[in-house]
Amino acid sequence: MPQTRDALLEQNPWWKGDFELEYREREIYSEVKKFMRLPQIVALTGLRRAGKTTLMLKAAKDAMADGLDARNVLYFSFDEFKEAEIRELLREYEAVVDRDLRAGHFLVLLDEIQKLEGWDDQLKALYDARRRNVKFVISGSESLFIQEKSAETLAGRLFEFRVDPLSFREYLAFRDVDYRPIPVYERELAKLFDDFVATQGFPELVSIRDKSVVRKYLRESIVEKVVIRDLPRLLGIRDISAIESLLNILMEEPGQLIEISELSGALGISRRTLSTYLAYLERSFLVRKLYNYSRSRRKVERKLRKYYPVIVSATLTFSTEDLARSRIFEWAVVNQLRAEFFWRDPYRHEVDIVLGERTPIPVEVKYGGLDTHGLRFFMSKFNVRKGYIVTPNQEEKRKLNGKDLFIVPVYRALLEPRTFVS
Repeated sequence: MPQTRDALLEQNPWWKGDFELEYREREIYSEVKKFMRLPQIVALTGLRRAGKTTLMLKAAKDAMADGLDARNVLYFSFDEFKEAEIRELLREYEAVVDRDLRAGHFLVLLDEIQKLEGWDDQLKALYDARRRNVKFVISGSESLFIQEKSAETLAGRLFEFRVDPLSFREYLAFRDVDYRPIPVYERELAKLFDDFVATQGFPELVSIRDKSVVRKYLRESIVEKVVIRDLPRLLGIRDISAIESLLNILMEEPGQLIEISELSGALGISRRTLSTYLAYLERSFLVRKLYNYSRSRRKVERKLRKYYPVIVSATLTFSTEDLARSRIFEWAVVNQLRAEFFWRDPYRHEVDIVLGERTPIPVEVKYGGLDTHGLRFFMSKFNVRKGYIVTPNQEEKRKLNGKDLFIVPVYRALLEPRTFVS
């Protein structure tokens, strides 16, 4: 296996000497580290280019810093090795570094593992045989549970962590910005939030301001690879035009209320096919689905749904038109708060975000005027004492029908963890 051997040597520079890694702290990594000493497999999932590989290399560097021999650490990406087998790869590794995986302790990091056919069965057998000696960390750009058999095969053997694009807090750290105390830096933070939105949270775009570069990066490095390469393989379809059109619609108009019959007719596909495409876009981390809030889980599942793309059109993010700016502002806040619910009643009273389930916290997102109509109806219907409006830079407290209404600037909403309390 000469090609595999070449890749092993290229991808594991620490076998020959010191290893330098440019790393900025990610919030998810502190959670991942808690599980590194347990025998179970650690799985990193998430959108392409969100930083999974860097986190794997950080785990490698930390293991070596803690005393693990550098040649007991293996990293391998299957991106160009779709026909490889994990067992054969490990045999080649043992031969190259003169190691025996049955003796000692090892860290094995397998990147883009979903490229392999039957990776779950392969990994299960290896984990069951080597778990006392080998810690496996794997990554995948689609949900590792996109096929039900994966969950069944690896049940109890795997902890999954989703790696999202940068949060606003992480973006500031990448820019080496000291933002505390917040009142001192309010003007700067408002401008930095706009800069952050233009990058859409991708680490490699942190210092990029050129719209054409951002557009090309998003389209070619992420969207096309998922829609043109990954989804056809997973769905077994040849004509990707409908799913591409669907994603383009969502990217141009984030936050749409989807009416399945109407949209499926416009795309020329069946309702069932449209539902399948939406589900796979969601599992490929390209779309976030929000349910219409209800205290009854059964009603939640039946009611309207909103869809926000994780990536929006670069034309939209760089637009100066008020409608585009309003859409982008709402999109950014929804994704940054990782919203799961919105609310709309039959009379079209609406709230953009509902945080929590048992004790709901209504949050409106307003780029311009401070309309409180939907909040007022929601707070009355669900007997909620506090409501919130997120704005670009306004901050004050008001009374709304005897209840508390907090108007908060977006930078405070995203940087202070306890901004929203019920």
